[in-house]
Amino acid sequence: MAVSTLISKLRKKSKLSEKEFAELFEISENTLADWENGNSKPNVAQAARLAKHFRVSADRLLESGLTEAVVMPKGNEMLPAYEKLHDWELYSKSLHFEYMQSIEEGLDIEQYKPLFDAIIALPPDEYKEKMADVLFDIVSHAPTVQGYPYHEPSDLAGIFSLCKEYPLNAKALTEEELREKIKGAWYGRICGCLLGKPVEGVSCENIRRLLEKTGNYPMTRYIRQRELTEEMIEECRALRDDFCADIIDFAPVDDDTNYVALAQVLIRKYGRDFQPSHVAQLWTERQGKNAYCTAERIAYCNFIRGFHPPYSAMHKNSYREWIGAQIRGDYFGYINPGDPKTAAEMAWRDASISHIKNGIYGEMFASAMIACAAVTDNIEDIILGGLSYVPVTSRLYEKIQDVLTDYHNGVGFYEAIEKLKKEYDPANSHGWTHTIPNAAIVVLSLLHGNGDFGYSICRAVEVGYDTDCNGATVGSILGIRNGFSGIGEVWTKPVGGKLDTSIFGVGLLDIDKAVERTMKHIAGDPDEKIRR
Repeated sequence: MAVSTLISKLRKKSKLSEKEFAELFEISENTLADWENGNSKPNVAQAARLAKHFRVSADRLLESGLTEAVVMPKGNEMLPAYEKLHDWELYSKSLHFEYMQSIEEGLDIEQYKPLFDAIIALPPDEYKEKMADVLFDIVSHAPTVQGYPYHEPSDLAGIFSLCKEYPLNAKALTEEELREKIKGAWYGRICGCLLGKPVEGVSCENIRRLLEKTGNYPMTRYIRQRELTEEMIEECRALRDDFCADIIDFAPVDDDTNYVALAQVLIRKYGRDFQPSHVAQLWTERQGKNAYCTAERIAYCNFIRGFHPPYSAMHKNSYREWIGAQIRGDYFGYINPGDPKTAAEMAWRDASISHIKNGIYGEMFASAMIACAAVTDNIEDIILGGLSYVPVTSRLYEKIQDVLTDYHNGVGFYEAIEKLKKEYDPANSHGWTHTIPNAAIVVLSLLHGNGDFGYSICRAVEVGYDTDCNGATVGSILGIRNGFSGIGEVWTKPVGGKLDTSIFGVGLLDIDKAVERTMKHIAGDPDEKIRR
């Protein structure tokens, strides 16, 4: 799509007049007319501002137009159609995230900002990809800035050496009590995911407007398709109204729930002593690449290219601290009730194939919280028990401690969310999908929800960011804490006892059977172990 057409389309979709658009972006109406007529196009700074506002990539606003044809070979050289490759599969399309990520990691690369901007502005082709390789080399060898206050290792021994143990007052459980909790965990994750799935990717502002228009703000229930008008659907362009709870027969496919089912297959096939390489092998065996997003998609493609863990997490992976791993560790918490250290260690084995640093810590944190929630009702004990497997020298640890401090100082839920938005802008994909702000939302929802399942998952979803992920994680923690009976039929009935997956050999999963298999894995029984 030509830049002129794209700008005109974005303006009209946003219902902005030419005057309003010009004022918003501090340009003249004549400049806008030139853009829309194709006489000129935005410069790098203008494109960056437009991209942030409309949530599109800056390079789309700097190109002269993309051809639909395959790139013609240069001489005898065969080249891919770079413009057709997904952003998650081409490093040169994620350089804006690479820069933000590297700065947050404390890498001394600020002097290369003009080079990043210049390469981002290039059209997608062989030359841009070669220039992106130069930036990757720079980032890979960049020193840490002097005085950087964090120490964030990615190896397990290094992580554990910086953790602060928290004493957990665990209660004993009968087999039936444990089964009730495991059923709650499965349903809790599925219901929390289902609550957030329709509005995944919808802006915070549009989520609130949608909920207000349907009489569901503050949120108290599922979003219903029958309440949605064409105007609402048009306003919330990312809205997935076909996944509303009032029109489904079972829980739909989602990566947040796929990973729980896939982890169960992992334990069946490789046992509790699985290794990172086993996770990587299972991913390529059981799902196609389109089942994976951001860091997971990068890792998947890296497996195919011959990069083994942990290098699969490090090679040209601009999403290495995003939320992907944090949504994958639930099953390790399920099968280690009362043993958060083992849950966290298993989570590390899983996370390290696709993430580093805080990306890994997020999965360890979530898994350990779930393991704690199985044996204690105290919300702060659950959070602190999970946090004891996050390095005290990390950004994630610092942020969760800040959240706890604000909570004890009387800072309200919505006030805390507004504070979070100033640190991690949800209008930017990096802020919207990074591990740290989403982990903070999980903790805030747990603290202010005070153990109430419905109230807590609604808080996790209504504020935006990664809605289905946060709803699912909060649901998993409180599901195992409260048990299945503590969730409520209003949440569980639409699921119909079934979970659809995109996993080869699993398909439509019977949740009760998954619960029984989990019980066997807790007991150390490999069940009907899958042949390798």
